[in-house]
Amino acid sequence: MAISQDLLEILACPACKAKVELKPDGSALKCVECKRVYPIRDDIPVMLIDEATVEGVTIEEAAFEAPDEQPSRHS
Repeated sequence: MAISQDLLEILACPACKAKVELKPDGSALKCVECKRVYPIRDDIPVMLIDEATVEGVTIEEAAFEAPDEQPSRHS
């Protein structure tokens, strides 16, 4: 079962609150602003910042761009 258009219209990126779009292969939702990619597992979007990857950006760059949203590893 694919993600319905009605659901896509109400979902927003939990990190920046922007619109998310279904990736062409249907495997994830991608934020149009911050480029975070949220996986879809068993037809359920996993809209958790900790589960997201950032497309086209290294992990270090993502942590630098959003320090309030990433847990510190240097504690």
